[in-house]
Amino acid sequence: MGKRPTSLRSQRILQRPEWSVQRSVFKSMGYSDHDLEQPLIGIANSWNRVVPGHYNLQLVAEYVKQGVLQAGATPVEFGLIAACDGIAQGHVGMHYILPTRELIANDVELMVQAHQLDAVVLLGSCDKIVPGLLMAAARLDVPAILVVGGPMEGGCEFDGRASDLTSITEALGMLKAGKLAPAAYQQLEDHVAPTCGSCSFLGTANTMCCVAEAMGMCLPGSATIPATHAARLRSAQEAGRQIVELVRDGITARRIINRQGIENAFRVGTAIGGSTNLALHIPAVAYEAECGEITMDVLEELSRSTPYVAKMNPAAAPNVPDFHRVGAVPAVMKEILPLLHANAMTVTGRTVAENVADAPPPDSHIIRARTKPWSSEGGLAVLRGNLAPRTAITKPAAIDPEQHVFTGRAKCFDGEQAANQAILDGRVQSGEVVVIRYEGPKGGPGMREMYTSMKLLYGRGLALQTAVVTDGRFSGTNCGCFVGHVSPEAAEGGPLAAVQDGDTITINIPQRQLQLHVDDVGIQQRLARWQRPLLRFTSGYLALYARLAESADQGAIIRHRQS
Repeated sequence: MGKRPTSLRSQRILQRPEWSVQRSVFKSMGYSDHDLEQPLIGIANSWNRVVPGHYNLQLVAEYVKQGVLQAGATPVEFGLIAACDGIAQGHVGMHYILPTRELIANDVELMVQAHQLDAVVLLGSCDKIVPGLLMAAARLDVPAILVVGGPMEGGCEFDGRASDLTSITEALGMLKAGKLAPAAYQQLEDHVAPTCGSCSFLGTANTMCCVAEAMGMCLPGSATIPATHAARLRSAQEAGRQIVELVRDGITARRIINRQGIENAFRVGTAIGGSTNLALHIPAVAYEAECGEITMDVLEELSRSTPYVAKMNPAAAPNVPDFHRVGAVPAVMKEILPLLHANAMTVTGRTVAENVADAPPPDSHIIRARTKPWSSEGGLAVLRGNLAPRTAITKPAAIDPEQHVFTGRAKCFDGEQAANQAILDGRVQSGEVVVIRYEGPKGGPGMREMYTSMKLLYGRGLALQTAVVTDGRFSGTNCGCFVGHVSPEAAEGGPLAAVQDGDTITINIPQRQLQLHVDDVGIQQRLARWQRPLLRFTSGYLALYARLAESADQGAIIRHRQS
Protein backbone atom coordinates (compact mmCIF):
# COMPACT_ATOMS: atom_id res chain seq x y z
CA MET A 1 0.00 0.00 0.00
CA GLY A 2 2.86 2.40 0.70
CA LYS A 3 2.81 5.42 2.94
CA ARG A 4 -0.32 7.55 3.27
CA PRO A 5 0.07 11.22 2.34
CA THR A 6 -0.10 13.54 5.31
CA SER A 7 -2.22 16.13 3.51
CA LEU A 8 -4.81 15.59 0.79
CA ARG A 9 -6.61 18.33 -1.09
CA SER A 10 -9.76 16.25 -1.16
CA GLN A 11 -9.87 15.86 2.60
CA ARG A 12 -10.28 19.61 2.98
CA ILE A 13 -13.80 19.24 1.61
CA LEU A 14 -14.68 15.81 2.99
CA GLN A 15 -14.24 16.17 6.76
CA ARG A 16 -17.27 15.67 8.98
CA PRO A 17 -19.41 17.36 10.12
CA GLU A 18 -18.86 20.57 8.15
CA TRP A 19 -18.47 18.87 4.81
CA SER A 20 -21.10 16.15 5.06
CA VAL A 21 -23.00 17.68 2.14
CA GLN A 22 -20.07 16.94 -0.16
CA ARG A 23 -19.82 13.41 1.24
CA SER A 24 -23.52 12.91 0.55
CA VAL A 25 -23.09 13.98 -3.06
CA PHE A 26 -20.39 11.37 -3.56
CA LYS A 27 -22.43 8.74 -1.72
CA SER A 28 -25.38 9.34 -4.04
CA MET A 29 -23.21 7.74 -6.76
CA GLY A 30 -22.22 4.75 -4.64
CA TYR A 31 -18.94 5.93 -3.15
CA SER A 32 -18.34 4.55 0.35
CA ASP A 33 -16.72 5.96 3.48
CA HIS A 34 -13.70 3.84 2.60
CA ASP A 35 -13.52 5.44 -0.89
CA LEU A 36 -13.72 8.92 0.57
CA GLU A 37 -10.84 8.31 2.97
CA GLN A 38 -8.44 7.56 0.10
CA PRO A 39 -6.79 9.98 -2.34
CA LEU A 40 -9.24 11.00 -5.07
CA ILE A 41 -7.55 10.51 -8.43
CA GLY A 42 -9.17 12.25 -11.39
CA ILE A 43 -9.28 10.25 -14.62
CA ALA A 44 -9.62 12.88 -17.36
CA ASN A 45 -10.81 10.75 -20.27
CA SER A 46 -11.19 12.14 -23.80
CA TRP A 47 -12.71 8.89 -25.10
CA ASN A 48 -15.21 9.14 -27.92
CA ARG A 49 -16.30 7.30 -31.04
CA VAL A 50 -15.33 10.10 -33.42
CA VAL A 51 -11.54 10.05 -33.09
CA PRO A 52 -9.73 6.76 -33.88
CA GLY A 53 -6.87 7.69 -31.57
CA HIS A 54 -9.34 7.89 -28.70
CA TYR A 55 -11.58 4.99 -29.62
CA ASN A 56 -9.81 2.60 -27.21
CA LEU A 57 -9.54 5.00 -24.27
CA GLN A 58 -12.70 3.68 -22.63
CA LEU A 59 -10.95 0.34 -22.15
CA VAL A 60 -7.61 1.97 -21.33
CA ALA A 61 -9.36 3.98 -18.60
CA GLU A 62 -10.65 0.77 -17.00
CA TYR A 63 -7.09 -0.45 -16.60
CA VAL A 64 -5.96 2.91 -15.21
CA LYS A 65 -8.75 2.66 -12.63
CA GLN A 66 -7.68 -0.89 -11.77
CA GLY A 67 -4.18 0.41 -11.04
CA VAL A 68 -5.49 3.27 -8.90
CA LEU A 69 -7.59 0.86 -6.84
CA GLN A 70 -4.69 -1.59 -6.51
CA ALA A 71 -2.57 1.20 -5.05
CA GLY A 72 -5.19 2.15 -2.47
CA ALA A 73 -6.83 5.24 -3.95
CA THR A 74 -10.20 6.11 -5.46
CA PRO A 75 -10.58 6.83 -9.21
CA VAL A 76 -12.98 9.62 -10.20
CA GLU A 77 -13.54 9.68 -13.95
CA PHE A 78 -14.76 12.59 -16.06
CA GLY A 79 -14.98 13.30 -19.77
CA LEU A 80 -13.29 15.77 -22.10
CA ILE A 81 -13.80 16.84 -25.68
CA ALA A 82 -11.52 15.59 -28.44
CA ALA A 83 -11.75 16.52 -32.12
CA CYS A 84 -10.27 14.65 -35.08
CA ASP A 85 -7.93 16.50 -37.46
CA GLY A 86 -8.50 13.86 -40.11
CA ILE A 87 -12.25 14.36 -40.25
CA ALA A 88 -11.84 18.14 -40.01
CA GLN A 89 -9.38 18.38 -42.93
CA GLY A 90 -10.14 20.59 -45.90
CA HIS A 91 -13.34 22.27 -44.70
CA VAL A 92 -14.69 24.68 -42.08
CA GLY A 93 -14.12 22.11 -39.32
CA MET A 94 -10.36 22.67 -39.32
CA HIS A 95 -10.90 26.20 -37.98
CA TYR A 96 -12.02 24.58 -34.73
CA ILE A 97 -9.15 22.15 -34.12
CA LEU A 98 -6.33 24.27 -32.65
CA PRO A 99 -8.79 26.30 -30.50
CA THR A 100 -9.82 23.07 -28.73
CA ARG A 101 -6.39 23.01 -27.09
CA GLU A 102 -7.24 25.86 -24.72
CA LEU A 103 -10.71 24.45 -24.02
CA ILE A 104 -9.21 21.10 -23.00
CA ALA A 105 -6.73 22.77 -20.66
CA ASN A 106 -9.53 24.85 -19.17
CA ASP A 107 -11.82 21.85 -18.73
CA VAL A 108 -9.23 19.84 -16.83
CA GLU A 109 -8.38 22.82 -14.63
CA LEU A 110 -12.04 23.46 -13.82
CA MET A 111 -12.87 19.85 -13.01
CA VAL A 112 -9.79 19.25 -10.84
CA GLN A 113 -10.14 22.52 -8.96
CA ALA A 114 -13.91 22.51 -8.56
CA HIS A 115 -13.77 19.09 -6.92
CA GLN A 116 -10.36 19.46 -5.23
CA LEU A 117 -9.04 16.22 -6.67
CA ASP A 118 -5.67 15.09 -5.38
CA ALA A 119 -4.15 14.14 -8.72
CA VAL A 120 -5.12 13.51 -12.33
CA VAL A 121 -4.40 10.89 -14.96
CA LEU A 122 -4.75 12.46 -18.40
CA LEU A 123 -6.00 10.20 -21.20
CA GLY A 124 -5.54 11.40 -24.78
CA SER A 125 -3.70 10.61 -27.99
CA CYS A 126 -4.18 13.16 -30.72
CA ASP A 127 -2.94 16.45 -32.05
CA LYS A 128 -4.33 19.22 -29.84
CA ILE A 129 -5.58 17.00 -27.05
CA VAL A 130 -2.17 15.95 -25.73
CA PRO A 131 -0.81 19.54 -25.68
CA GLY A 132 -4.00 20.70 -23.95
CA LEU A 133 -3.59 18.00 -21.31
CA LEU A 134 0.05 18.93 -20.70
CA MET A 135 -0.92 22.60 -20.43
CA ALA A 136 -3.54 21.70 -17.82
CA ALA A 137 -1.06 19.64 -15.78
CA ALA A 138 1.46 22.49 -15.82
CA ARG A 139 -1.17 25.04 -14.85
CA LEU A 140 -2.61 22.98 -11.99
CA ASP A 141 0.70 21.69 -10.57
CA VAL A 142 -0.89 18.64 -8.95
CA PRO A 143 0.50 15.11 -9.41
CA ALA A 144 -0.27 14.08 -13.00
CA ILE A 145 0.52 11.35 -15.52
CA LEU A 146 -0.34 11.24 -19.22
CA VAL A 147 -1.61 7.94 -20.64
CA VAL A 148 -1.95 7.78 -24.42
CA GLY A 149 -4.00 5.39 -26.54
CA GLY A 150 -1.13 4.43 -28.86
CA PRO A 151 -0.63 4.47 -32.63
CA MET A 152 -2.58 2.43 -35.19
CA GLU A 153 -0.81 -0.12 -37.38
CA GLY A 154 0.18 0.71 -40.93
CA GLY A 155 -2.18 -0.22 -43.77
CA CYS A 156 -1.86 -1.97 -47.12
CA GLU A 157 1.13 -1.25 -49.33
CA PHE A 158 0.75 1.91 -51.42
CA ASP A 159 3.30 3.94 -53.34
CA GLY A 160 6.15 1.74 -52.11
CA ARG A 161 5.39 1.76 -48.37
CA ALA A 162 2.76 0.86 -45.81
CA SER A 163 -0.20 3.16 -46.37
CA ASP A 164 -1.79 5.43 -43.79
CA LEU A 165 -4.73 7.81 -43.63
CA THR A 166 -2.88 10.44 -45.66
CA SER A 167 -2.48 8.01 -48.54
CA ILE A 168 -6.09 8.66 -49.51
CA THR A 169 -5.40 12.35 -50.14
CA GLU A 170 -2.20 11.57 -52.05
CA ALA A 171 -4.20 9.07 -54.10
CA LEU A 172 -6.83 11.70 -54.88
CA GLY A 173 -4.18 13.81 -56.56
CA MET A 174 -3.05 10.74 -58.51
CA LEU A 175 -6.66 9.99 -59.46
CA LYS A 176 -7.18 13.53 -60.76
CA ALA A 177 -3.90 13.36 -62.66
CA GLY A 178 -4.93 10.06 -64.31
CA LYS A 179 -2.20 8.09 -62.52
CA LEU A 180 -4.54 5.84 -60.50
CA ALA A 181 -7.63 3.87 -61.51
CA PRO A 182 -10.94 4.68 -59.73
CA ALA A 183 -11.30 1.07 -58.53
CA ALA A 184 -7.85 1.12 -56.90
CA TYR A 185 -8.65 4.45 -55.28
CA GLN A 186 -11.88 3.12 -53.80
CA GLN A 187 -10.17 -0.01 -52.49
CA LEU A 188 -7.68 2.08 -50.52
CA GLU A 189 -10.50 3.45 -48.38
CA ASP A 190 -10.98 0.08 -46.68
CA HIS A 191 -7.33 -0.78 -46.11
CA VAL A 192 -5.26 2.29 -45.16
CA ALA A 193 -6.36 2.30 -41.50
CA PRO A 194 -6.64 -1.31 -40.28
CA THR A 195 -6.91 -0.55 -36.55
CA CYS A 196 -7.90 2.22 -34.20
CA GLY A 197 -5.18 4.42 -32.72
CA SER A 198 -3.47 7.69 -33.48
CA CYS A 199 -2.33 7.86 -37.12
CA SER A 200 0.51 5.42 -37.80
CA PHE A 201 2.94 8.05 -39.10
CA LEU A 202 4.90 10.61 -37.09
CA GLY A 203 2.29 13.34 -37.33
CA THR A 204 1.52 15.82 -34.60
CA ALA A 205 -0.36 13.20 -32.59
CA ASN A 206 2.50 10.73 -32.22
CA THR A 207 5.04 13.56 -32.07
CA MET A 208 3.30 15.01 -29.03
CA CYS A 209 2.94 11.60 -27.38
CA CYS A 210 6.69 11.01 -27.83
CA VAL A 211 7.45 14.53 -26.63
CA ALA A 212 5.30 14.01 -23.51
CA GLU A 213 7.30 10.88 -22.71
CA ALA A 214 10.57 12.73 -23.27
CA MET A 215 9.31 15.47 -20.96
CA GLY A 216 8.89 12.82 -18.27
CA MET A 217 5.08 12.86 -18.15
CA CYS A 218 4.51 9.31 -19.51
CA LEU A 219 5.90 6.01 -18.30
CA PRO A 220 9.07 5.12 -20.26
CA GLY A 221 8.34 3.32 -23.53
CA SER A 222 4.59 3.83 -23.25
CA ALA A 223 4.03 6.57 -25.83
CA THR A 224 4.48 4.29 -28.83
CA ILE A 225 2.86 0.99 -27.72
CA PRO A 226 0.36 0.24 -30.53
CA ALA A 227 -3.27 0.84 -29.63
CA THR A 228 -4.35 -2.77 -30.03
CA HIS A 229 -1.51 -4.41 -28.08
CA ALA A 230 -2.09 -5.93 -24.66
CA ALA A 231 0.98 -4.07 -23.41
CA ARG A 232 -1.04 -0.87 -23.84
CA LEU A 233 -3.43 -2.05 -21.10
CA ARG A 234 -0.70 -3.26 -18.77
CA SER A 235 1.02 0.10 -19.10
CA ALA A 236 -2.24 1.88 -18.30
CA GLN A 237 -2.66 -0.18 -15.15
CA GLU A 238 0.91 0.62 -14.11
CA ALA A 239 0.22 4.33 -14.63
CA GLY A 240 -2.79 4.01 -12.30
CA ARG A 241 -0.58 2.61 -9.59
CA GLN A 242 2.16 5.16 -10.21
CA ILE A 243 -0.09 8.22 -9.91
CA VAL A 244 -0.88 7.17 -6.34
CA GLU A 245 2.85 6.95 -5.63
CA LEU A 246 3.28 10.49 -6.94
CA VAL A 247 0.60 11.69 -4.53
CA ARG A 248 2.30 9.90 -1.64
CA ASP A 249 5.72 11.27 -2.59
CA GLY A 250 4.41 14.78 -3.21
CA ILE A 251 5.75 14.92 -6.81
CA THR A 252 3.63 17.47 -8.65
CA ALA A 253 3.57 18.29 -12.37
CA ARG A 254 5.93 21.27 -12.26
CA ARG A 255 8.65 19.09 -10.77
CA ILE A 256 8.60 17.50 -14.22
CA ILE A 257 7.18 20.15 -16.58
CA ASN A 258 9.89 22.72 -16.02
CA ARG A 259 12.62 24.25 -18.15
CA GLN A 260 14.71 21.07 -18.09
CA GLY A 261 11.79 18.81 -19.00
CA ILE A 262 10.60 21.12 -21.76
CA GLU A 263 14.06 21.42 -23.32
CA ASN A 264 14.43 17.64 -23.20
CA ALA A 265 11.04 17.30 -24.86
CA PHE A 266 11.89 19.61 -27.73
CA ARG A 267 15.30 18.07 -28.31
CA VAL A 268 13.73 14.63 -28.64
CA GLY A 269 10.98 16.05 -30.86
CA THR A 270 13.50 17.50 -33.28
CA ALA A 271 15.81 14.46 -33.01
CA ILE A 272 12.99 12.29 -34.38
CA GLY A 273 11.93 14.77 -37.08
CA GLY A 274 8.68 15.61 -35.33
CA SER A 275 5.85 17.87 -36.41
CA THR A 276 6.24 21.60 -37.00
CA ASN A 277 3.35 22.00 -34.54
CA LEU A 278 5.97 21.56 -31.82
CA ALA A 279 6.67 25.24 -32.40
CA LEU A 280 3.11 26.00 -31.24
CA HIS A 281 2.78 23.55 -28.38
CA ILE A 282 6.15 23.71 -26.62
CA PRO A 283 5.88 27.50 -26.01
CA ALA A 284 2.27 27.03 -24.84
CA VAL A 285 3.24 24.37 -22.29
CA ALA A 286 6.14 26.54 -21.09
CA TYR A 287 3.75 29.46 -20.63
CA GLU A 288 1.51 27.35 -18.39
CA ALA A 289 4.50 26.05 -16.41
CA GLU A 290 5.76 29.62 -15.79
CA CYS A 291 9.32 28.45 -16.41
CA GLY A 292 10.49 31.23 -18.70
CA GLU A 293 9.52 32.04 -22.26
CA ILE A 294 10.46 29.54 -24.93
CA THR A 295 11.02 31.77 -27.97
CA MET A 296 11.53 30.72 -31.57
CA ASP A 297 15.22 31.59 -31.12
CA VAL A 298 15.44 29.10 -28.24
CA LEU A 299 13.83 26.42 -30.41
CA GLU A 300 16.21 27.19 -33.27
CA GLU A 301 19.23 26.91 -30.98
CA LEU A 302 18.02 23.57 -29.60
CA SER A 303 17.29 22.20 -33.07
CA ARG A 304 20.61 23.36 -34.54
CA SER A 305 22.52 21.58 -31.76
CA THR A 306 20.52 18.32 -31.82
CA PRO A 307 21.26 15.60 -34.38
CA TYR A 308 18.41 14.06 -36.35
CA VAL A 309 18.79 10.41 -35.29
CA ALA A 310 15.41 8.73 -35.86
CA LYS A 311 13.76 8.74 -39.28
CA MET A 312 10.25 7.53 -40.05
CA ASN A 313 7.13 8.32 -42.06
CA PRO A 314 6.69 10.92 -43.57
CA ALA A 315 10.46 11.20 -44.06
CA ALA A 316 10.94 7.43 -44.58
CA ALA A 317 8.91 4.25 -44.94
CA PRO A 318 8.87 2.97 -41.30
CA ASN A 319 5.86 3.91 -39.20
CA VAL A 320 5.63 4.62 -35.47
CA PRO A 321 4.91 0.96 -34.57
CA ASP A 322 8.18 0.10 -36.35
CA PHE A 323 9.89 2.79 -34.26
CA HIS A 324 8.41 1.20 -31.14
CA ARG A 325 9.88 -2.19 -32.00
CA VAL A 326 13.43 -0.78 -32.06
CA GLY A 327 13.27 1.02 -28.72
CA ALA A 328 11.45 4.26 -29.58
CA VAL A 329 11.78 7.24 -27.23
CA PRO A 330 14.01 5.57 -24.56
CA ALA A 331 16.47 4.45 -27.26
CA VAL A 332 16.60 7.96 -28.76
CA MET A 333 17.01 9.57 -25.34
CA LYS A 334 19.81 7.19 -24.41
CA GLU A 335 21.58 7.99 -27.69
CA ILE A 336 21.40 11.78 -27.23
CA LEU A 337 21.67 11.71 -23.42
CA PRO A 338 24.77 13.96 -23.36
CA LEU A 339 22.57 16.72 -24.84
CA LEU A 340 19.72 16.20 -22.37
CA HIS A 341 19.18 17.21 -18.78
CA ALA A 342 19.92 13.69 -17.55
CA ASN A 343 18.95 14.44 -13.95
CA ALA A 344 15.50 15.79 -14.81
CA MET A 345 12.66 14.25 -12.77
CA THR A 346 10.02 12.03 -14.39
CA VAL A 347 6.70 10.46 -13.36
CA THR A 348 8.53 7.27 -12.38
CA GLY A 349 10.11 9.20 -9.52
CA ARG A 350 13.46 8.51 -11.18
CA THR A 351 15.62 10.65 -13.43
CA VAL A 352 15.82 10.55 -17.21
CA ALA A 353 19.23 8.85 -17.04
CA GLU A 354 17.89 6.15 -14.73
CA ASN A 355 14.86 5.56 -16.94
CA VAL A 356 16.81 5.02 -20.16
CA ALA A 357 19.81 3.12 -18.79
CA ASP A 358 18.56 -0.20 -20.18
CA ALA A 359 17.27 1.09 -23.52
CA PRO A 360 18.53 -0.78 -26.61
CA PRO A 361 21.31 0.55 -28.84
CA PRO A 362 20.52 2.19 -32.21
CA ASP A 363 19.28 -0.23 -34.86
CA SER A 364 20.71 1.95 -37.72
CA HIS A 365 17.64 1.32 -39.93
CA ILE A 366 15.39 3.74 -38.04
CA ILE A 367 17.48 5.03 -35.13
CA ARG A 368 21.07 5.96 -35.85
CA ALA A 369 23.98 6.64 -33.52
CA ARG A 370 24.48 10.23 -32.42
CA THR A 371 27.87 10.21 -34.18
CA LYS A 372 26.34 8.99 -37.48
CA PRO A 373 22.96 10.73 -37.64
CA TRP A 374 20.60 11.19 -40.56
CA SER A 375 21.53 14.86 -40.26
CA SER A 376 23.78 16.81 -37.94
CA GLU A 377 20.88 19.17 -37.14
CA GLY A 378 17.38 18.52 -35.86
CA GLY A 379 14.25 18.21 -37.95
CA LEU A 380 12.85 21.74 -37.51
CA ALA A 381 14.15 25.13 -38.60
CA VAL A 382 13.19 28.74 -37.86
CA LEU A 383 13.31 31.13 -40.82
CA ARG A 384 13.33 34.92 -40.96
CA GLY A 385 13.29 37.49 -43.74
CA ASN A 386 11.25 40.33 -45.16
CA LEU A 387 8.33 37.90 -45.64
CA ALA A 388 8.53 36.67 -42.03
CA PRO A 389 9.99 39.43 -39.83
CA ARG A 390 8.92 37.58 -36.67
CA THR A 391 9.86 34.11 -37.94
CA ALA A 392 8.36 31.19 -39.83
CA ILE A 393 8.75 27.44 -39.32
CA THR A 394 9.76 24.66 -41.67
CA LYS A 395 10.79 21.01 -41.37
CA PRO A 396 13.96 20.17 -43.32
CA ALA A 397 13.66 16.56 -42.12
CA ALA A 398 10.63 16.16 -44.43
CA ILE A 399 12.01 18.16 -47.37
CA ASP A 400 14.15 16.73 -50.15
CA PRO A 401 17.68 18.20 -49.83
CA GLU A 402 17.42 19.52 -53.40
CA GLN A 403 14.55 21.75 -52.23
CA HIS A 404 16.36 23.22 -49.22
CA VAL A 405 16.93 26.22 -51.45
CA PHE A 406 13.89 26.95 -53.61
CA THR A 407 13.05 30.02 -55.69
CA GLY A 408 9.74 30.31 -57.48
CA ARG A 409 6.90 32.51 -58.69
CA ALA A 410 4.14 33.32 -56.22
CA LYS A 411 0.62 32.03 -56.80
CA CYS A 412 -1.57 33.64 -54.15
CA PHE A 413 -4.75 32.36 -52.50
CA ASP A 414 -6.77 33.99 -49.74
CA GLY A 415 -7.65 30.75 -48.01
CA GLU A 416 -7.12 27.01 -48.18
CA GLN A 417 -10.16 26.00 -50.23
CA ALA A 418 -9.21 28.23 -53.17
CA ALA A 419 -5.71 26.76 -53.21
CA ASN A 420 -6.96 23.18 -53.07
CA GLN A 421 -9.38 23.74 -55.93
CA ALA A 422 -6.67 25.32 -58.06
CA ILE A 423 -4.36 22.35 -57.45
CA LEU A 424 -7.11 19.87 -58.33
CA ASP A 425 -7.94 21.84 -61.48
CA GLY A 426 -4.31 21.81 -62.62
CA ARG A 427 -3.88 25.57 -62.26
CA VAL A 428 -0.73 25.26 -60.12
CA GLN A 429 2.39 24.68 -62.20
CA SER A 430 5.95 23.56 -61.66
CA GLY A 431 8.18 26.34 -60.32
CA GLU A 432 5.44 28.11 -58.36
CA VAL A 433 5.26 28.99 -54.68
CA VAL A 434 1.69 28.52 -53.49
CA VAL A 435 0.99 31.35 -51.02
CA ILE A 436 -1.97 30.57 -48.74
CA ARG A 437 -2.79 33.47 -46.42
CA TYR A 438 -5.44 34.59 -43.93
CA GLU A 439 -5.10 31.22 -42.22
CA GLY A 440 -3.24 32.33 -39.06
CA PRO A 441 -4.55 32.14 -35.47
CA LYS A 442 -6.55 35.37 -35.89
CA GLY A 443 -7.13 35.44 -39.62
CA GLY A 444 -8.29 31.86 -40.00
CA PRO A 445 -9.27 31.97 -37.31
CA GLY A 446 -7.82 28.87 -35.73
CA MET A 447 -4.71 28.42 -37.92
CA ARG A 448 -5.83 25.60 -40.16
CA GLU A 449 -3.49 22.91 -41.47
CA MET A 450 -2.49 23.09 -45.13
CA TYR A 451 -2.20 19.32 -45.16
CA THR A 452 -4.58 18.82 -48.08
CA SER A 453 -2.76 21.27 -50.35
CA MET A 454 0.56 19.53 -49.80
CA LYS A 455 -0.88 16.06 -50.34
CA LEU A 456 -2.67 17.12 -53.53
CA LEU A 457 0.58 18.56 -54.89
CA TYR A 458 2.28 15.26 -54.06
CA GLY A 459 -0.45 13.31 -55.80
CA ARG A 460 -0.17 15.43 -58.93
CA GLY A 461 3.58 14.87 -59.07
CA LEU A 462 4.44 18.46 -58.11
CA ALA A 463 5.89 17.88 -54.63
CA LEU A 464 9.47 18.37 -55.82
CA GLN A 465 8.69 21.24 -58.21
CA THR A 466 6.59 23.54 -56.01
CA ALA A 467 6.53 25.02 -52.51
CA VAL A 468 3.86 26.23 -50.10
CA VAL A 469 4.22 29.32 -47.88
CA THR A 470 1.46 30.13 -45.40
CA ASP A 471 0.54 31.80 -42.13
CA GLY A 472 -1.36 28.60 -41.39
CA ARG A 473 0.27 25.45 -40.17
CA PHE A 474 0.98 21.91 -41.40
CA SER A 475 0.24 18.37 -40.41
CA GLY A 476 3.19 16.39 -39.11
CA THR A 477 2.82 14.08 -42.10
CA ASN A 478 3.42 16.75 -44.73
CA CYS A 479 6.43 16.46 -47.00
CA GLY A 480 7.62 18.57 -49.89
CA CYS A 481 8.89 22.14 -49.61
CA PHE A 482 6.75 24.05 -47.13
CA VAL A 483 6.98 26.99 -44.73
CA GLY A 484 4.28 27.78 -42.20
CA HIS A 485 3.58 29.88 -39.10
CA VAL A 486 4.59 33.03 -41.02
CA SER A 487 4.53 35.84 -38.45
CA PRO A 488 3.11 38.42 -38.36
CA GLU A 489 0.18 36.82 -40.15
CA ALA A 490 -1.56 38.42 -43.12
CA ALA A 491 -4.66 39.36 -41.12
CA GLU A 492 -2.46 41.51 -38.86
CA GLY A 493 -0.98 43.33 -41.85
CA GLY A 494 2.09 41.14 -42.16
CA PRO A 495 4.11 41.20 -45.40
CA LEU A 496 2.39 38.01 -46.57
CA ALA A 497 -0.66 40.21 -47.29
CA ALA A 498 1.43 42.19 -49.80
CA VAL A 499 2.53 39.31 -52.00
CA GLN A 500 1.18 39.40 -55.56
CA ASP A 501 0.95 36.72 -58.25
CA GLY A 502 4.23 36.49 -60.13
CA ASP A 503 6.42 37.86 -57.32
CA THR A 504 9.60 35.88 -56.71
CA ILE A 505 10.03 34.15 -53.35
CA THR A 506 13.14 32.35 -52.11
CA ILE A 507 13.16 29.75 -49.34
CA ASN A 508 16.72 29.17 -48.12
CA ILE A 509 16.77 26.66 -45.27
CA PRO A 510 20.58 26.47 -44.79
CA GLN A 511 20.66 30.26 -44.33
CA ARG A 512 17.31 30.24 -42.45
CA GLN A 513 15.81 32.83 -44.81
CA LEU A 514 12.37 33.47 -46.31
CA GLN A 515 12.64 36.32 -48.78
CA LEU A 516 10.19 38.17 -51.02
CA HIS A 517 12.09 39.76 -53.93
CA VAL A 518 10.38 43.13 -53.52
CA ASP A 519 12.17 45.98 -51.79
CA ASP A 520 10.99 47.34 -48.46
CA VAL A 521 9.55 50.48 -50.03
CA GLY A 522 7.50 48.42 -52.45
CA ILE A 523 6.19 46.19 -49.67
CA GLN A 524 5.19 49.19 -47.55
CA GLN A 525 3.45 50.86 -50.49
CA ARG A 526 1.41 47.72 -51.07
CA LEU A 527 0.54 47.40 -47.39
CA ALA A 528 -0.56 51.05 -47.30
CA ARG A 529 -3.25 50.15 -49.85
CA TRP A 530 -4.16 46.90 -48.05
CA GLN A 531 -7.52 46.54 -46.37
CA ARG A 532 -8.13 44.07 -43.59
CA PRO A 533 -10.55 41.38 -44.78
CA LEU A 534 -13.92 40.91 -43.14
CA LEU A 535 -14.03 38.51 -40.22
CA ARG A 536 -15.03 35.00 -41.22
CA PHE A 537 -16.73 34.38 -37.86
CA THR A 538 -18.56 37.12 -35.96
CA SER A 539 -20.07 35.02 -33.19
CA GLY A 540 -19.38 31.88 -31.20
CA TYR A 541 -16.11 30.56 -29.83
CA LEU A 542 -14.10 31.25 -32.97
CA ALA A 543 -14.98 34.95 -32.85
CA LEU A 544 -13.72 35.00 -29.26
CA TYR A 545 -10.61 33.02 -30.17
CA ALA A 546 -9.78 35.42 -33.00
CA ARG A 547 -9.80 38.32 -30.54
CA LEU A 548 -7.75 36.60 -27.84
CA ALA A 549 -5.20 34.32 -29.54
CA GLU A 550 -1.60 35.45 -29.79
CA SER A 551 0.41 35.03 -33.00
CA ALA A 552 1.99 31.77 -34.10
CA ASP A 553 5.48 32.79 -33.01
CA GLN A 554 4.11 33.00 -29.45
CA GLY A 555 2.47 29.59 -29.60
CA ALA A 556 -1.01 30.92 -30.48
CA ILE A 557 -1.68 30.98 -26.73
CA ILE A 558 -4.46 32.79 -24.93
CA ARG A 559 -2.85 34.76 -22.12
CA HIS A 560 -4.63 34.45 -18.78
CA ARG A 561 -2.03 35.72 -16.29
CA GLN A 562 -1.78 39.34 -15.26
CA SER A 563 1.47 40.84 -16.52
